[in-house]
Amino acid sequence: MTPTHVNDPDDPRIAAFRNVKERDLTGRQGLFIAEGEVVLRVLASEASRCSPVSVLIAEKRVESLRGVLERMPGDVPVHVASQAVLNAVAGFDLHRGILALGRKPEAVDPAVLLGGLPERAVVVVACGIGNHDNMGGLFRNAAAFGAGAVMLDRTCCDPFYRKAIRVSVGAVLRTPMATGLEAEAMIELLQGKGFEVLALTPSAEQTLAGLRPGRRTALLLGSEGPGLPRDLIVRCRPVGIRMAGGFDSLNVAATSAVALHHLTTAVAD
Repeated sequence: MTPTHVNDPDDPRIAAFRNVKERDLTGRQGLFIAEGEVVLRVLASEASRCSPVSVLIAEKRVESLRGVLERMPGDVPVHVASQAVLNAVAGFDLHRGILALGRKPEAVDPAVLLGGLPERAVVVVACGIGNHDNMGGLFRNAAAFGAGAVMLDRTCCDPFYRKAIRVSVGAVLRTPMATGLEAEAMIELLQGKGFEVLALTPSAEQTLAGLRPGRRTALLLGSEGPGLPRDLIVRCRPVGIRMAGGFDSLNVAATSAVALHHLTTAVAD
């Protein structure tokens, strides 16, 4: 690993890193920005489903990250710059001093994805999640509790948005997923593959605490506020988390953590 020093924010070799926030909104045609040491370590690991394309880091971070950078493929350029140049390139104060450009994995056929899961598996299914913090939280929780895959309907935000990846502590880069699907088609496919689909909703009579999950379970989560549409809930088994103090629901990421803990630790039928 031989770093290349960059002294000019307009250097064409680092053009992909310019104006990070603005380009987050317009997309990067199959690429994404990874920010911070934790995410970089995931991107450089064997567990990552994504491939690194290039790296831009602050001079002060080179030695502490040398071991990580040396695990990158030899054709991945590592650019080093002063903090001032880094801030000018990114368009904001990049306190972490670490950016990497990565390539998204190839799209996976959802039927193939589900078919490759073991006999006992839990899948997270999200509909209408538009908040990137929540999206990152869902992926972090899915990875932490051993969910086999995450499926996102077409109305969800991009899990490869920089903030979602950061909040997920890199879980987005290593979690098998299928995206851009129709919600009804996801439910039908899951049920056809032997999954019982649980729709998390405050109106459910069945409590999560009293549920004994089957061997293949899918956890269906909707956006905060409106939650899941009624026409989706009736296709599934409604389940709710009982609360005190007049609250009817949790943040969707918190809900996923509570539900995934129960589903992955309870004894299956």
